Amino acid sequence: MKNRFKLLLPAVVLSAGAIMAAERPNIVMLLADDLGYGDLGCYAGPVKTPALDELAARGVRFTDFYSGAAVCSPSRAVLLTGRHHIRTGVYSWIENKSQRSHLLEREITLAEVLKSAGYSTAHFGKWHLGLPNETMDKPTPADHGFDYWFATENNAKPSHRDPINFIRNGEQVGRLEGYSCQLVVDEALQWMEKRPDQTRPFFINLWFHEPHRPLAAPDELTKRYGDADSELAVYSGTIDHTDRAIARLLERLQAEGIADDTLIIYASDNGSTQQERTGGLRSKKGSNWEGGIRVPGIFCWPGHLPAGKLESAPAGLVDVLPTVCGLLDIEPPDIHLDGSDLTGLLTGRAEDFNRHQPLFWHLQKSLPIVAMRDGDWSLVADPDYELSTKNKFDEKWIPAIKSGDYKNYRLFNLKNDPAQKHDLAAANPERVERLRKKLLEINQSVMADGPDWHETEE
Repeated sequence: MKNRFKLLLPAVVLSAGAIMAAERPNIVMLLADDLGYGDLGCYAGPVKTPALDELAARGVRFTDFYSGAAVCSPSRAVLLTGRHHIRTGVYSWIENKSQRSHLLEREITLAEVLKSAGYSTAHFGKWHLGLPNETMDKPTPADHGFDYWFATENNAKPSHRDPINFIRNGEQVGRLEGYSCQLVVDEALQWMEKRPDQTRPFFINLWFHEPHRPLAAPDELTKRYGDADSELAVYSGTIDHTDRAIARLLERLQAEGIADDTLIIYASDNGSTQQERTGGLRSKKGSNWEGGIRVPGIFCWPGHLPAGKLESAPAGLVDVLPTVCGLLDIEPPDIHLDGSDLTGLLTGRAEDFNRHQPLFWHLQKSLPIVAMRDGDWSLVADPDYELSTKNKFDEKWIPAIKSGDYKNYRLFNLKNDPAQKHDLAAANPERVERLRKKLLEINQSVMADGPDWHETEE
């Protein structure tokens, strides 16, 4: 039996002078799947992405932006809650039918915060946070604050082309013709037009499948980047195609006269599977080295955020919920948030920004298993216990994860060495010890909150 009790009701408290619902911006969260730091044109990448390049030119582009985790499900949990994914019940990527894991229903999501502030809410695209199946009753996006949802449990099947596994508000849709990126934008545009209360601002949570394998893109786009049978060329074609789908969404916002009344956030759930597309960073998806967790990050809200601003302060998906609350002048949920409000950085008031806790990552199958970023410095470490060679996460590992310690600490200055080639730990023992204490303090707090799925319900 699922525990449907929320730790705290997502009631919204408005501060003095807060923006009323009718005056609030629409919000669009765009998330790519497995897109790397070195893919987009505006990040010096080889893929033609004029729509995203335009968003960056009209908004704030982060040079040091981070995913919530180095793989899919936990990163998405971080984005929706502003909390470390282990707190939310998501330790690794979810194999829905064999694992009990899912995003805990007691967690307060961005959709719930916005819904209670007067927003219409909808999710489109990949979900991968658990859905009900034949043997387990798990929450749906509706249980996490979404009025409407059009989603797949995990990846588009059999590929991005003509997917067969979309679910609309709990009902299987069947085979669709076209490519996933265009289909989810089609659905979002239809929902915008037909949503019941057109006077309310909307929150669109649009999570693309591209460029996650299995790949598919129109031949004419793939051929722009190489041979049609080249995986890297098809991979590039899927990103190009997604940019064109995003362009259609932006054109609709412009045509309806609401482009300047819409906050758009863009990022990726983790680093690329293609080492060539990590922007020279170390390693790739699945790793807590920079190549697995550093991703593009763009915030665009014309007239409210500066145009063409390049921001080098570290930030990430963990900051999205508190930042949206800050920009909208809404009190965030009264619960520990691991993310910080980026409003000061986004609006040119860096002196008002406070990173209350260093950025922290934990992923069982990664070596290093933990990473922390504090200012320019990155500290990573390995587990002091044996790792299984099993590919999929096993919930029987949870007690070891919660009680485990770390060893082989390594230190890097990411400002001078973003590729993490030079371990400075031996030359900086005092800094290592200071950062190690911070890392262990965060780790202890996270693990104390994490549920043990193989022993309890929630």
